[in-house]
Formats: sequence, C-alpha cells, structure tokens
Amino acid sequence: MRKTMMAAVAVAIAGMACAEKVQAGEKVEASVGADLVSRYVWRGQDLGGVSVQPTIELGWNGLSLSAWGSVGFTREDTEEIDLTLGYERGGFSVSVTDYWTNEGPGYFHYGAHSTSHVFEAQVGYDFGWAALNWYTNFAGGDGQTESGKRAYSSFLSVNVPFALAGIDWNVEAGAVPWATDYYNATDEESSGANGFEVTEVSLQATKELPVTTSFTLPVFARVTWNPATEGAYFVFGLSLGF
Repeated sequence: MRKTMMAAVAVAIAGMACAEKVQAGEKVEASVGADLVSRYVWRGQDLGGVSVQPTIELGWNGLSLSAWGSVGFTREDTEEIDLTLGYERGGFSVSVTDYWTNEGPGYFHYGAHSTSHVFEAQVGYDFGWAALNWYTNFAGGDGQTESGKRAYSSFLSVNVPFALAGIDWNVEAGAVPWATDYYNATDEESSGANGFEVTEVSLQATKELPVTTSFTLPVFARVTWNPATEGAYFVFGLSLGF
C-alpha cells in the first residue's frame, strides 16, 4: 500500500508538471526565511518551547523543494528537519514531506521498523475563501493502532483566511479521522487518538509592522485549542524573509 501511494504521488507531481508548458522567461525562484516562536505547537500538539524555525525554498513552474527546521533553546527541545517536494497549480496542491527529529536513530538510518523519519503525502485545494488539505503518513516511523498495526496516521484541516481591522486573520480546524498513537498521545493517555478526534481549533492574527520605509516585520499571535486533549496554547512569533 505504501509503495502504491508513493508511486501515485510521484506520478501526480511529475505528470502535472509535465502537462504545463514552460513559459518564456520563467526561472528558478529562491527564498530564505525564519520564524521565532514562543512555543512550537503543531496540529494541536505541544512539541517544544521557544524555537527558531528556518526555511529555504526553491520554486519553478509550480514545482517546489523546501527545507524547514525547528531548533529550541534547551537540550530538552526536539530538533527537527523537514524536506518537502510539492506541486501547485490553480489552487490544487500535492506534496510529499520527509519529517525527521533527533529523538531516535540518526538522520541516515532508514530501518523498516527503526527510523526517526516519517513520510507524509498531502493533497489539497485552495478555494481562495478557504483551503482544504488531507495528510497521510505512508512510511517511516508512523503511529500504530491499538492492535499494533501501522495506522497510516492522517490529518484533515480546513483554513479560512480573512481581513479585519487592518489585520490578516486565519481560522483553522483540524481532525484525526481514525485511531493512532501518532496524534494526541499524552503522559496520561499514551494510546493517542481513539478514533475521529478534533485536535486543533486555532485563530491567528498577523500584522506587518513598519520598521523603515522599505522594510516591514510580520508579527503574529495564535491561540490554539485541542479539544481531544483539553490543551490550550497561546503563541507569539515574528517572521523574517528574504
């Protein structure tokens, strides 16, 4: 199943890219940026304290290759490196991401049952007024069901952006569709999600603060609730991009 899914995503990305004619003057675009956040919260999961999260990305004709990371300020914080290959066209997007954390075997260890990598496929559509995305782990250190089988852990999210009072807002809701210990595992409940569970309801506000006549500094605040674990988090961050 995982080989079939990997092949399907790869064919989809390659096929859609080849279907588009290269326009004259198109060139590779590159960007570099970093966020500084007061807490690392992802899909309703508390993953660490104050963190620097750098990113680099190359893009061409709808294709993109990016690297994203997260580094905390204490030894207890998990270090993370994510690599993503994606394709976007007309609101539709598809991607494959390799997540890696330093909590287990080293980066180049890809054992079938002992690796710190998790491979995830994504498909989504941005309607403009809302974006819908589906994510599924298909290989690597995925979570398990209560019977000990690979869970193919998945996540469904809906994002609704809007502007109000000179500030850009975003409302997001996310849910886990079936049982897995990849999401919502806590010290009190290590089995994680027992079935369909809403794991994230968040509201984010972003404002660009003028620093000079030619430079602005985007800052954001986001409050996140996880109804399944009864967790609540308030995160402040700022972004730098070049």
